[in-house]
Amino acid sequence: MRKRSFRIFPEIYGYFPYVFLIYLFLPAYFIAVESGLKMFIGWGLLLLFLVSYRQLYAFESKTFTYWLIVQLGIIFIFTINYDLNNVFLGFFTSYFLGWYRYNKSFLPPYILFALSLSLPIIFKYEGLINSGSYYYLIYLIVMLIVPFGIKSMNSRIELEKELTEANEKIEELVKRDERMRIARDLHDTLGHTLSLITLKSQLVSKLVKKDAERAGLEAKEIERTSRIALTQVRELVSDMRSVSITEVLVESESILESAGISYHFDGEINTKNISAIPQNILSMCLKEAVTNVVKHSEAKNCYVMLEQIVGKIQLIIEDDGIGFPENKDNGNGLHGISERLQLVDGKLEIRAEKGTKLVFTVPLVIKDGEVGVS
Repeated sequence: MRKRSFRIFPEIYGYFPYVFLIYLFLPAYFIAVESGLKMFIGWGLLLLFLVSYRQLYAFESKTFTYWLIVQLGIIFIFTINYDLNNVFLGFFTSYFLGWYRYNKSFLPPYILFALSLSLPIIFKYEGLINSGSYYYLIYLIVMLIVPFGIKSMNSRIELEKELTEANEKIEELVKRDERMRIARDLHDTLGHTLSLITLKSQLVSKLVKKDAERAGLEAKEIERTSRIALTQVRELVSDMRSVSITEVLVESESILESAGISYHFDGEINTKNISAIPQNILSMCLKEAVTNVVKHSEAKNCYVMLEQIVGKIQLIIEDDGIGFPENKDNGNGLHGISERLQLVDGKLEIRAEKGTKLVFTVPLVIKDGEVGVS
């Protein structure tokens, strides 16, 4: 077993914790100009401050607040007994305060932090006013604001992490759904075809000696059936690959025009902003919907609209065909479409007043600074 090497700070933070150590030259200077017991205590407190700084990076829930209080106490002592400029050590603590996830645990140490920095400035307020050193107040306000900025940034990082984990789970669900679909397709289509080939092969073996002419005809039928099976396999493999909405839109236009149905498209959305999983699902839904239009609608026109509205993407397929009764079960693959959309928190709406109108809706999320689909 490989022995773990000791590290002063966690590896995930890189060189950032070491850069912050530059600011310790300030208290070190004020300690160095002292003498006797005061200098000795100062070096001891500075060493303890270093230990607290290192321990805070460990972020152990039971000791984090204790080390934060130790750090605040040292800053207060340095500021009161050595030099007011030591108040700038508060930038260390302001950074760590932003690591609290919940307001209930954040507020008490934040109030203590504000008091530890404000009281020394209040005690020496008259001297600061007389010397015109207003910059202390400005930096104090900055240090009081920093924890909220760090807290917001950490919340966003945590949210993106949860989003990534959720997308991974969705991807696994999609894969499982696709495996089940492929298994059903193999059983319902290819399984039936192979069973037919088996039966005809048995028939041919019996007819070879009794009726050679009929056996030849059955053999040709086996060849034709096997070609159908090969086509079915190719279709299954083709369906397994990830396809973009743009590709399916081009295919849809060709299929509809071949069936004598006029194709009308309206939409200017950049589909590159839609991530792979929901785009593949929307593509399959579009393909299934267009197939239904060709097979069942008896329509003359098919309208496809892709639009982005507040917080979501909508894909609309509408035809001017015969529609279907409201009490009819959602067959023709519509149930499978609904199940696919649910994997990405999407939904399907069906309207069958004049012709049929299908509305696929998928929510939008913010990811890596861009708008995308979860």
